[in-house]
Amino acid sequence: MQVPPVFIDIALEDQTQELRAYLKSLGAEISEERSPKGIEDDLHKIIGVCDTCFKEGNEAEVELVLNDIVSIMVLVSPERAENIILAFCEKLTKAHGQKLGEVCSKALWLLYQSLDERSPMRYPVYYHLLLIAKQTDQIKAIFQDIEQLKQQFSHCPLSNEELQKLYRLLHEVLLRSNQSEQAAKVMIELLGTYTDKTASHAREDAICCITSAIADPKTFLLDPLLSLKPVHILKGQLIHDLLNIFVSENLTAYLKFYKEHKEFVNNQGLNHEQNLRKMRLLSFMQLAETTPEISFEAIEQELHIKKEEVEAFIIEVLKTKLVSARMDQSARKVFVTSTMHRTFGRSQWQQLKDLLSSWKNNLAVVQEGMKSVTAAQVELMQQQPQAV
Repeated sequence: MQVPPVFIDIALEDQTQELRAYLKSLGAEISEERSPKGIEDDLHKIIGVCDTCFKEGNEAEVELVLNDIVSIMVLVSPERAENIILAFCEKLTKAHGQKLGEVCSKALWLLYQSLDERSPMRYPVYYHLLLIAKQTDQIKAIFQDIEQLKQQFSHCPLSNEELQKLYRLLHEVLLRSNQSEQAAKVMIELLGTYTDKTASHAREDAICCITSAIADPKTFLLDPLLSLKPVHILKGQLIHDLLNIFVSENLTAYLKFYKEHKEFVNNQGLNHEQNLRKMRLLSFMQLAETTPEISFEAIEQELHIKKEEVEAFIIEVLKTKLVSARMDQSARKVFVTSTMHRTFGRSQWQQLKDLLSSWKNNLAVVQEGMKSVTAAQVELMQQQPQAV
């Protein structure tokens, strides 16, 4: 097996010539001679055949070659590097296989980090990183959360079109990697890029956002979606009606909708059994908001479950941490301590205000009580005879 030369501490022209010679030795159709047109032309030709080393199956050698190309590329002036960077990105996204994909991802990540924070080329490099992550399930290596992503591009703001393209791909990659919660946040960010004038063009994105949120087993607060302009545009359509059911209706309403629009639900890629599970949990939350003491019989009737399934269902609810409660099997009752609200509107804000006001008043009472105790202790000490 041939070992590629170590391309360090030599002039760029010699470095490109060494790369040419190495790739030619692997069978690439490239001359060993440097291009008279300069480094940029050399890089174009090298990148055009750099995938020759992919066939060797030695990831360490591939990584060495790709990193060397990056080390030359970042020294090319920004105004002349654009086409070279794009060609490099395109070539690496065509690599096949998990290990090779990981090596290509590392090389692109090195390039991304080497570019100036204000460089507009960071966007296409990151986009191609996502394309590779889609194939190799390496999304965690390049994406942590939406806030960090925004910070990465804060010095070179992206256009709405670029953001939308990036968020769509990121959402797809996160879903494929079973990061549904992060995917939902990205989709909400995507819909937030549309204005009143452009909201009507976001129909597919809005539908995708709704179905993703409904399908996500960890997402229970869907109320914020209704305030998004692209979702509001869908009002009056079946998908908006279905969302409203998951926002504020109960299981009976969902069963009625499914009976009348079974084909529609299935065509959205939604699983009816998973929908039933989520609607039962949401319906129980709604019941717990107004009924601190719930009988097993009420749970059977409201949630359409069998008598022998009630205890298992309550345990499942408690595991989600959506509701804090105590189950009394002998009394066949559930005593609710607290529950997460399905919607957070004016009444919930008023309830929170009343709770905080009560807390403030209680603290004032405690403070006055402490003052009284302190004053009594001081008075008692003053009344005691002083030692001679």
